[in-house]
Amino acid sequence: MNKKDLLKDPVQHFDIKQINTIPVIDAMRGMSFTSRDTASAADILNRMINHKDCTVFLTIAGSTSAGGCMQVYVDMVKSNMVDAIISTGASIVDMDFFEALGFKHYQGSYNMDDKLLRKFYIDRIYDTYIDEEELQVCDMTIKKIADSLEPRPYSSREFIREMGKYLVTNSKKPDSLVQACYENNVPIFCPAFSDSSAGFGLVKHQWENPEKHVSIDSVKDFLELTKIKMAAVTSGLFMIGGGVPKNFVQDTVICAEVLGKEVPMHQYAVQITVADARDGACSSSTLKEASSWGKVETEFEKMVYAEATSVLPLIASYVYHKGDWRDRKRYEWTKMLDRDA
Repeated sequence: MNKKDLLKDPVQHFDIKQINTIPVIDAMRGMSFTSRDTASAADILNRMINHKDCTVFLTIAGSTSAGGCMQVYVDMVKSNMVDAIISTGASIVDMDFFEALGFKHYQGSYNMDDKLLRKFYIDRIYDTYIDEEELQVCDMTIKKIADSLEPRPYSSREFIREMGKYLVTNSKKPDSLVQACYENNVPIFCPAFSDSSAGFGLVKHQWENPEKHVSIDSVKDFLELTKIKMAAVTSGLFMIGGGVPKNFVQDTVICAEVLGKEVPMHQYAVQITVADARDGACSSSTLKEASSWGKVETEFEKMVYAEATSVLPLIASYVYHKGDWRDRKRYEWTKMLDRDA
């Protein structure tokens, strides 16, 4: 066995444009357990799309992008179903930006000998493989972008916008979430941006430029995201997994209050997760629990306990083929944030 034997079957990304799940979701609505929860979540997301004053926040945690949902997120942005994204750094850099540079994620096995994978410089995400040598090209591309910028603190949103700008002329792939968001003025926030390939590139950039360099200001991220919440009439959350992205966007309600601005709680909320709520962890806290903090209304909320790659494409395809997004206003929040910068 050699490296080529292991990296031969690329992950195929689900295309919601080609598969219409309206009949599936309609059938699941009459079922029970996770099926009915999934249908309810699809209905709530469609409510967000149809509410003319609702800003939709998408949060992404975990490895769904590497696992086949990358195109789902791209199509949600291009179809005006998402107005801002809050994500882990890995989903944006190690997965989306990585593939935009021409690289792939590969189908593998969860029970492969990890010592053998290390020998071949292959990284594993459960049953998915990444070529570490290619990932280091991604690291250094981040450094290249940082080297080209004015030395100052940037929000992750500002830096990711520069990544999108870079891809306009350098992308090897027609569909990239980073580029689609750049072209549609949809801001992406990664509050823990350095916890990704971006971190390695930025560390090397600062190592070589100790006096004047680019840095990432996560407090500016929080302020910019809160500015969107304060400017929005109402808002909805569509959350994949938990983690920092989930809490970060929910906290904008409290942050606005700290700034002396009274804003409504997030009116709509869906979370797809497999986390167990009994340990008291924030990532697994239910949406009803978030209501006690003054973050989320509970009239239109749904927890879907499922591994996200199994239900996210069904929900997104349902809303896409319903087609109500065609008449929806584009908020383009990036333009407001750039004016304030």
